[in-house]
Amino acid sequence: MSTTKTYSALGERMQTCTLENGLRICYLPKEGFSKTFAILATNFGSVDASFTFEGQRYDTPAGVAHFLEHKMFEDKDGNALQKFARTGASPNAFTSHTMTAYHFSCTDRFAENLEILLKFVFTPYFTEENVAKERGIIGQEIGMMDDTPGWQAMVGLYEGLYREHPVRVSIAGSVESIARITPDLLYTCHRAFYSPKNMALVVCGTADFDEICRMAAAFSPQDAPEIGERHYGARREAVNELLVERHMQVSQPQFLIGFKDEPVQPGESRLRRSLLGQLAARILCGDTAPLYAALYEKRLIGRDFDVDYALIPQGACAMLGGESRDPAAVREAVEREAARLAREGVEPQLFGRMKKALYGLHLRVLDVPEAYARQEATALFAGEHYPDFAALFDTIGPADVQAMFARWARRDRSAMSVILPK
Repeated sequence: MSTTKTYSALGERMQTCTLENGLRICYLPKEGFSKTFAILATNFGSVDASFTFEGQRYDTPAGVAHFLEHKMFEDKDGNALQKFARTGASPNAFTSHTMTAYHFSCTDRFAENLEILLKFVFTPYFTEENVAKERGIIGQEIGMMDDTPGWQAMVGLYEGLYREHPVRVSIAGSVESIARITPDLLYTCHRAFYSPKNMALVVCGTADFDEICRMAAAFSPQDAPEIGERHYGARREAVNELLVERHMQVSQPQFLIGFKDEPVQPGESRLRRSLLGQLAARILCGDTAPLYAALYEKRLIGRDFDVDYALIPQGACAMLGGESRDPAAVREAVEREAARLAREGVEPQLFGRMKKALYGLHLRVLDVPEAYARQEATALFAGEHYPDFAALFDTIGPADVQAMFARWARRDRSAMSVILPK
C-alpha cells in the first residue's frame, strides 16, 4: 500500500510504500530536473561490529561494514561498476558510522540502472580470492586515512569522548583487523544487516513510482531475517580522556573540541535532536556567532573552523574545530561561552537569526537530489521524513537550546583532540 504526503509550505511531496518483506521505499519527485538519483541504504555502519544474530553472538573485526561495501560490487557475471559504465550512470557507495549506502545518478535508462543496483546489493558474491585481493586495496585506503590529519583528529576526539563505544575505531578498521575478515563472515553480516527490513530505497528526480515499487519487489529477497541485537558497550556520563594528542606532518596544530551529549531518548525525534544540536553548535561558535568573530579577530581560528553535531547509537556530541596556533586558548574560550549560555540563555535576536540561517541551509538541501535522498534515508531509519524539519523547527525555542548548553557545560563533558606538528 502506497501513500502520498504533501508539504505545502515547502512545495514538496513524496510517495512512500513498504513492501511485504519490509523494504521501505520513498520517491521524491523533482519535475524538470535532468538527473535522477537513487540510493539503496542499510542501517548498518562501522559501529555495528558486535551483534547477536539468530541466537549467536558475533564480535567482528573493525572495518567489516566498510569491507563489505567494497566487495558488494563483485558479481558472478562481472563487476557492477562496469555494468553502470555501459549505461552511462554515475555510481558510488559509502560507509559511515551508522549506514552503508549504494547509489547512482543518471539522465536516462533509469529502470536499467535501478535493476543493476538492486541485483548487486541483494546478491552477495564473495570468494577467498576476491576477498584477499580487496585486503590490499583497503589497506592502501587505510594508509591514506591514517595520513589525513582531519580524519585522525576526529578519531582522537571519539577516543576522548567514549571509553568503550565502537565509534572510537576508524570506519575502515586497521590493516591487522581486516586481515581477519573472511568470506563466511561477510556472508553472515550481509544476511544479518542487508535484510530488506533493515533497508531503504530512496529515489529523487523523475521516475515512475509504481515501476520503482514493482522492481524493488521483484529484485529484493522475500526472505527477510529479523535484525539481531547490537552491542555498543557500557555507557558513562563523563568523557574518557580530556585531551588526546597525536603528532603528524602538519604546519600548525589541528584540533577538534567535543561536547558529550545525552543519547536520543525513547520517543524523542532524532531529526529534531539533530536540528537542535546543529543550532546550538552554530550559536556557540558558528561562522556568524559572536565568539567566532572574537576568536577570528585574535587570529586564533581561521576560515576552516567548522561546527557539527553527530548522532550515534547510544550517544551524541557536538564537534567544533579547525587549525589554530593555540588550540588550548580556543578550547578555554569555547567552554567559557558554553557555560555562559547555559547560565544566561541565548539573546533573542541572535537565536532568531541563527535559526533562520539554519532553516535556510536545510531548505537548500531539497534542491540537491543527492543530499536530499541521503537525508531522507537517514530519517526513514528513525521512522521520520526529512521534510518534517520545517514543522520541527517551530517546536524549538531558546529554552531548548539553553538546556542543551547546560548539559554541555557540565564537568567532564568535553574533550579535545589535537594533531601537533612533528
